[in-house]
Amino acid sequence: TKVRIYLLLHLYSVLTGLLSLSEQNAKLSKYEVKIEDLQTHDQEQNAKLAKNEVRIEELQTLNQAQASELKSLKTRTNVTENQVESLRRDRAVGQVAFSASLLASGYGTLGPINAHTTLVFKHVVSNIGKAYSPHTGFFTAPVRGAYHFEFYIVSHGGSQPSGVVLVKNGEHVFMVAEHQSNGHGTGANGATLLLEAGDVVFLRLWENRVIFDNENHHSTFSGHLLFPM
Repeated sequence: TKVRIYLLLHLYSVLTGLLSLSEQNAKLSKYEVKIEDLQTHDQEQNAKLAKNEVRIEELQTLNQAQASELKSLKTRTNVTENQVESLRRDRAVGQVAFSASLLASGYGTLGPINAHTTLVFKHVVSNIGKAYSPHTGFFTAPVRGAYHFEFYIVSHGGSQPSGVVLVKNGEHVFMVAEHQSNGHGTGANGATLLLEAGDVVFLRLWENRVIFDNENHHSTFSGHLLFPM
């Protein structure tokens, strides 16, 4: 009987040990599955990370390309702005013209005077570019270019003739003169001149000559820039 009990106990212990080992193997199998799952997940994460790194590199490349394009656009914009400003300056420089008559109001005859006298045309009807001064009678060229000038004079008939000279930097260019015994005498002349910036053009009443004007503004001086050079 004792032997039988011993055998039963031994068999029980063996069976118990086998059952415990089986459970351990089952748990180990579960752990192995979990480890495989974790490894698979880790591989997936590494793959995603690699894709993200590639995407980041692509974005960096795209950003560099966009920065380069932006710099190029800024350069082109600056060039365009400079061209527009240059065109604006050229246009502003090209806007030079004036026209004025001798008297601002009333009527009267200037002369005769026994010396050459600068004529100051005070009634200004246009002065684009402000190159003409109604205080001095001088037109000062703002830019090198070709300019055209015209001048008209009127005088009463009588013993005193009329004579006016177009002057450039103190030098005689063209003259207009007239003389008749009665009525009103008129004369006109004009010239196209190449002027440097700062050159001065004006009209001069010749010595012992006369010029007349009234509210109808007969005696006039006009000029304008044809084109810069």
